[in-house]
Amino acid sequence: MVSDEGRTSPAPHDPAAVREQLDRILASPEFHAPERGRRFLQYIVEEMLEGRGEQLKAYTIAQAVFGRDASFDAQNDPVVRIEAGRIRRALERYYLVSGSSDPIGITIPKGGYSPHFTSSNGSANPGEGIDLRSRGNKRRDLERPIAYRDLLLPIGVPALFGVIAVLALIRPLEAYFSKPKAPPAPAASTLASKASVVVEPFAAIGDSSEGVNFAKGLADQLLSKLMKAENLVVFSLDRPGAQPIVPRFNLQGSVVIEGSVLHLHVRLINGADGTVVWANQYDRELQGRTILDIEDEIAGQIAMEISNSRKQSAASPGR
Repeated sequence: MVSDEGRTSPAPHDPAAVREQLDRILASPEFHAPERGRRFLQYIVEEMLEGRGEQLKAYTIAQAVFGRDASFDAQNDPVVRIEAGRIRRALERYYLVSGSSDPIGITIPKGGYSPHFTSSNGSANPGEGIDLRSRGNKRRDLERPIAYRDLLLPIGVPALFGVIAVLALIRPLEAYFSKPKAPPAPAASTLASKASVVVEPFAAIGDSSEGVNFAKGLADQLLSKLMKAENLVVFSLDRPGAQPIVPRFNLQGSVVIEGSVLHLHVRLINGADGTVVWANQYDRELQGRTILDIEDEIAGQIAMEISNSRKQSAASPGR
């Protein structure tokens, strides 16, 4: 991109730079997304860079990424919408945890599937900051005759500074005659009032590949949803060197699929003594529903129950 002064500056959406940023995201251990989600992100970014952003519809994505046929109906099969929401949350987490200083931001604005690229200074596509209509308005302002308000401007500005000077003199006098205020009490540490939860990989019992995929996807969903709880700090086991604060809890679970029925056992364990502080079982019928829908539903229910459980424990006496 060439600026008005004739100097060359890198475009925020330079294809090579965007692809480098995409590789950086996919290689990061802080980007929690299953393989199908990574294929989804790669596909929409490449289509956008190739100038086919307007073709990024649920129908085309479902066929290209998820192997759906021509009979795909987005109303009855929300796989694209659900995966887009999951990748939005994964990108938000990545940029929050480890990508805050990356040169390019990649987001998927809600309401569509076309990715948006921004540079580290917050600008988007080059040239968006130049408004030709504003230039025309400035030219007309120079050509119009002097109005009455223009004559008042030289008077109003000194008067304004005069008022500011008077206020600056009054404020110290007011503080001198008023009673001194007690200093505010130091605020308690925000992290100290929270419980840390380590989400362990869920175990898939049996030889079902569907169970393995469900266990991985559910753990990813739990990370995203537990992060939104105000009374929890969430960690992942694949983050080396993480030192969560005390108390520390481990969230574990196992998945088994028998025919068309899914059985899920989840437990929250106190890391200090190994006691089980919360546990539950979830059974779901798989027929007529997608795995992504079930993952999202169960993850939301688990996150809500754990958050409420920790609130009740914190509010009970003796803790």
